[in-house]
Amino acid sequence: MKLSPSSLAFFAAVAAVAPGVSAFAPSAASSSPRVMELFATKKVFIDGEAGTTGLQVRDRLGKRTDIEIISPPPELRKDEETRKKFINEADAVILCLPDAASIEASKMVDADNDRTVLIDASTAFRVDDEWTYGFPELSKDQRDAIKKSKRISNPGCYPTGFIGLTRPLVEAGIIPEGTPLTINAISGYSGGGKGLMEVYESGDAEPWGSYGFSLAHKHIPEMAKYSKLGKKPIFQPAVSSFDQGMVVSVPLHYAWLKPGAKGKDIHEALAKYYEGSKFIEVMPAGEAEVKEAGLLERGAFLRPDALKNTNRMQLFVFYNDEEEDAVLCARLDNLGKGASGAAVQNLNLALGFEEDAGL
Repeated sequence: MKLSPSSLAFFAAVAAVAPGVSAFAPSAASSSPRVMELFATKKVFIDGEAGTTGLQVRDRLGKRTDIEIISPPPELRKDEETRKKFINEADAVILCLPDAASIEASKMVDADNDRTVLIDASTAFRVDDEWTYGFPELSKDQRDAIKKSKRISNPGCYPTGFIGLTRPLVEAGIIPEGTPLTINAISGYSGGGKGLMEVYESGDAEPWGSYGFSLAHKHIPEMAKYSKLGKKPIFQPAVSSFDQGMVVSVPLHYAWLKPGAKGKDIHEALAKYYEGSKFIEVMPAGEAEVKEAGLLERGAFLRPDALKNTNRMQLFVFYNDEEEDAVLCARLDNLGKGASGAAVQNLNLALGFEEDAGL
């Protein structure tokens, strides 16, 4: 590793003022292993880089100089021995695979490899207590837990919105544990992967479609667990004819809430919880203020694709105190904060980079 003259001068000055740190100050004549480690480029392997999430992860990492993306030749991407070699060579692996394939990939880490970080974007490990849930804003301790973890499960897109809205309110005692909630949500068709993207982009798809009628969607367990509700919500997702973006909505009757709680209390609790957050923003309270801020299309419509290609999430609290009702809405990019953006955010934390690097 070669440092610039300005970097060498900086370390020399630091060493002169504080000799105790001289071991960390490289010079033209010496570079300690510790310094080399601090400045080393980290190797990242994206297992499943040709998929929808994998492509976006690669795009977010591709221009960074602090990361080297290592990839096998295309013809060997599914070769087990090749994948195992790359998994164990990498400082971090992002698994962008179906559940079963992610489980198999996780077993490819050598028994004596306590270095490689796995970040799994599938559903396979999201409620597994041996894996850290990769939602840094979940609680005051979650970010540090991610930094220390070698096994991180990336949240689902819909759960990111639902948990982001409800966890702070359960923590504040506004929504009692066990409250039976419902979720109405709409996502861009990219959430269905390449197969659904091809259908919509062929022009033969329906303009909008609701699904999940088994009432056993794979995202429900993590919603119940990490919201701290302890009660599975009724989840009604839908997909529509835009490619990226989503709105997750949670209706509330005041009768379900802590006695006396109203719309402003909900808004204040969310604003306090996410104060200072880099990626989650609580928007103005109520329809009138949201309109005044120009956040509704034609003064009426909350469009789902406004945060496309970002790692941001916006939280809205619409309420009517006279009717004693509220609707909470989370707006995010299903492939951003709901997938690839979150994976990169977790990668940054796990490898010691700035949390918003590349985001």
